[in-house]
Amino acid sequence: MTSIVTLTMNPSIDKSASVDHVVPDRKLRCGPPQHEPGGGGINVFRAIHKLGGESLALYCAGGPPGQMLRGLLDREGLVHHPIQIEGWTRESLTVYEESTGQQFRFGMPGPSLRSEEWKRCLTELSTLDPTPDYIVASGSLPPDVPVDFYGRVAELAKERGARMILDTSGEPLRLALQKGIFLIKPNMREFAELAGVEITEESQQIRIATEFIENHQAEAIIVSLGAGGALAVHREGAVHLRAPTVRIESRVGAGDSMTAGVVLSLARGFSLLEAARFGVAAGAAAVMTPGTQLCRREDTEKLYESSLSLE
Repeated sequence: MTSIVTLTMNPSIDKSASVDHVVPDRKLRCGPPQHEPGGGGINVFRAIHKLGGESLALYCAGGPPGQMLRGLLDREGLVHHPIQIEGWTRESLTVYEESTGQQFRFGMPGPSLRSEEWKRCLTELSTLDPTPDYIVASGSLPPDVPVDFYGRVAELAKERGARMILDTSGEPLRLALQKGIFLIKPNMREFAELAGVEITEESQQIRIATEFIENHQAEAIIVSLGAGGALAVHREGAVHLRAPTVRIESRVGAGDSMTAGVVLSLARGFSLLEAARFGVAAGAAAVMTPGTQLCRREDTEKLYESSLSLE
């Protein structure tokens, strides 16, 4: 199978716990906390392995939280390559309110990176041997990393003959598209922000995505529509893939699980349409798991097979 490398510039320790009520000005007694490796690319990396695939994770790690992150990945038996930084890896917190079923999610900005640190990330990517077939860059950029960083990764990917998949938002996404990317996977809000207009109809989504493709900014675009599934657009056309109806435990990790399903399927030789379909199944499977857990292989494969039987 072709090789996959994920890049996470701003990973995290994802801590989750539950409490009966969330109220201000009181000490709240939470249940036992859970700790999991997190951050866009790390989540994609872990989901790929949960789906039965293999990949390598490149990520920044620093301080005691960075050491904890390494240990958590070691505990899962995963092959990963930390890039040491001076700052402390960030932490995020998800609190589940038992009385209402609501989730409260708190994300921290992450450590500032010195120029030599983020440049080392590019060097590590450029010297990977063998060259990966797919580079998945996912998540936010930490403070003091140039906003065109993902554009530099896109140039590097082209030089090495790798296909880049990017899942980020805002100016880093816009600047990266100027360099040309194989595939982007924004959600509806991120896509509207990228387009700079309010999007109200599917035909408008298709038209805007097609313009990006015709301008050679991306070869394909998969817009995540949440419970609505996904819109896959490429040169041969556009398809709206409906999401299966599943019980909702937590929406955390659904987007990253979807990205993992897409890239793993492409690496296995699936067409873009079938890869998008498998990605939708993986995203729906993640919704079925509690807290910050990602998709499960058995759920994903069952949902994918069910989607084929409905054709």
